[in-house]
Amino acid sequence: MKEEVKTILSEIVEKLKREYKPLKIILFGSYAYGNPTEDSDIDLLILKNTNKRRVDRFVRVKRIIYNPTCKIPVSPLVYTHEELEEHLRMGDDFIKEIIQKGTILYEREDPRY
Repeated sequence: MKEEVKTILSEIVEKLKREYKPLKIILFGSYAYGNPTEDSDIDLLILKNTNKRRVDRFVRVKRIIYNPTCKIPVSPLVYTHEELEEHLRMGDDFIKEIIQKGTILYEREDPRY
């Protein structure tokens, strides 16, 4: 992975830890799987204990991670633990692949809080 991408990911993770307090951040997609192209975006699955609507979570995360100088688009998915478990129970192959092949960038030490 290019140093530029590592720096971007580090900045995003630090901002999210400080301002959003997620349970876990997982990198998935081409950057996690080692095959990015010049058109690739940074795909993140963010787990958060919250009662907010999914669209509100997405908007909040996009505002936190916004960086006008970043040339690589960032595409976050923000799920609660319960939503993630429901997708896995339903056999969602997309979510299953993220869990199996994704790279954990951050995980709270005590994910219950």
